[in-house]
Amino acid sequence: MAAIEKYFRKWTLPHIWCPGCGHGTITGAVVRAIDRVGMGQDDTVIISGIGCSGRAPGYLDFNTLHTTHGRALAFATGVKMASPELNVIVMTGDGDAAAIGGNHLIHAARRNIDITTVCFNNSIYGMTGGQYSPLSPPESLATTAPYGNIDPSFDLCNLVEGAGGNYVARSTVYHITQLINYVAKGLEKNGFAFIEAVSQCPVYYGRRNKMPEVMDLLDWQRDNAVPIQQAEKMEPEELKGKFVIGEFVDGDTPEYTQSYEDLIADRAQKRGRS
Repeated sequence: MAAIEKYFRKWTLPHIWCPGCGHGTITGAVVRAIDRVGMGQDDTVIISGIGCSGRAPGYLDFNTLHTTHGRALAFATGVKMASPELNVIVMTGDGDAAAIGGNHLIHAARRNIDITTVCFNNSIYGMTGGQYSPLSPPESLATTAPYGNIDPSFDLCNLVEGAGGNYVARSTVYHITQLINYVAKGLEKNGFAFIEAVSQCPVYYGRRNKMPEVMDLLDWQRDNAVPIQQAEKMEPEELKGKFVIGEFVDGDTPEYTQSYEDLIADRAQKRGRS
């Protein structure tokens, strides 16, 4: 109850998420991580785009922005560049981050700008009617894939790792303690941090894919999540249909806004000598 009193805009509750949706659990994980690391509400900006995840910051008593579809990281980059002292968090969805916002994700990671991004991955476009997303598993059903999705699914953690993110991790709603730990670590990381949180959508994803109950989807997360240490010992065929959880990157490369300020200071010093 203390967390609700301190961190939530109580007048916005109850939330709009469907019964059994995992997004409330992820939002709670983010709040608990913020509380653990001691971030001040006035010093923190939480930004979202469009989609089910886009509603999360509206419930939170911080400085918040609800932006256009796929552009949360672009707005977040502007906030961080203008005020580097602020803590900047992006809450985004699998469609918001991987489809229309994919290029922003790549370049935020490439720059290694100090933004913590939490991706709510429920494998579906839940808000707009159940279309498949870039993270929907192959052969899964959706309103736009009534005979099964033939697209290979994106691995956003591999993408962010390849693009240069400083901290990359994946967990699930089922593994909630682990998820809180990863978000807290991402918040403390100086540089771009990306945490994928595998969520559940019983209404649009679960019912179409023979997992109509919340526990069906949580059991699926439990049974198909493979810890990274175990995955390293498995053959590709053994990993088919599974997904890997754990920490993929824990780096210490220079952060963008600091490098930018160093460049300005260096040029000013050189001009003073000329």
